[in-house]
Amino acid sequence: MRKLIVFNSVTLDGYFTDSGGDMSWAHKHDAEWNSFVKGNASGEGTLLFGRKTYELMVSYWPTPMAMKNDPVVAAGMNRLPKVVFSRTLDTATWSNTTLVKGDLAAAVRKMKSEPGDTLVILGSGSIVSQLAQESLIDEFQIALNPIVLGTGKTLFEGVKSKLHLRLTNSRTFQNGNVFLRYEPAS
Repeated sequence: MRKLIVFNSVTLDGYFTDSGGDMSWAHKHDAEWNSFVKGNASGEGTLLFGRKTYELMVSYWPTPMAMKNDPVVAAGMNRLPKVVFSRTLDTATWSNTTLVKGDLAAAVRKMKSEPGDTLVILGSGSIVSQLAQESLIDEFQIALNPIVLGTGKTLFEGVKSKLHLRLTNSRTFQNGNVFLRYEPAS
């Protein structure tokens, strides 16, 4: 069975985006963090996105600017297979992207049961909360950023029941980020 991993950044006060949906606060660049991100991006797998995150990603990663600024990550983002879940998109034009309009949980259950590499959600808070409620996420990778926004949207917005998680790994970075890896507690 394929594993489903979430990788997201959150603020010290628990927000995934600011009140306007912006995540630019999460892009604190230094050599150590960039090396870690490149290592994560060099793996294999299928990327899963909701519509909003897909639109942000496709507006940047296939561009010459992305290839100039971050060629390793851009190459991976453009090469990997991608799935976008949307009720409103009619097409998905980014290379290697499949559009899924049906039942999110059913589609992910089917993908997890098929052979293949890991499934990875980047961004896409509404998908994270929906799939977490369905117990379909195997690992949560959270980059805790040392910033307080005061308002915004939480990564688990809409979750109706408690999610019990156990910490499996952590790492502190010079830029103040703390990487936390959790798995559902049995």
